Amino acid sequence: QVQLVESGGGLVQPGGSLRLSCAVSGSIVRINAMAWYRQAPGKEREWVSTIISGGSTGYADSVKGRFTISRDNLKNLVYLQMNSLKPDDTAVYYCNADIFSSIGTHNYWGQGTQVTVSS
Repeated sequence: QVQLVESGGGLVQPGGSLRLSCAVSGSIVRINAMAWYRQAPGKEREWVSTIISGGSTGYADSVKGRFTISRDNLKNLVYLQMNSLKPDDTAVYYCNADIFSSIGTHNYWGQGTQVTVSS
């Protein structure tokens, strides 16, 4: 089965940086797109950034200019470089992928990694 595992979260001071990673494993034919979402306590999960197979990227206004999404196709990894972090960035960050495999095209979620921005 396809699995997504996030890593790289932790505690960081305001203005600091973190890089999140998402590793995809399993019987993969093609990764159509990968994205990052986040969810703060008491709030709905929100979209953060997306990268598609052609390399195009998109960002939520709240992170534009501070976050950068990238991927390593050979290793099936996607990254989220987060700079100039703010307390409002505190959330569980989830990796999401649209993947075509032997059983068809499906959307998958990782378990999430906690990012806490605090002094």
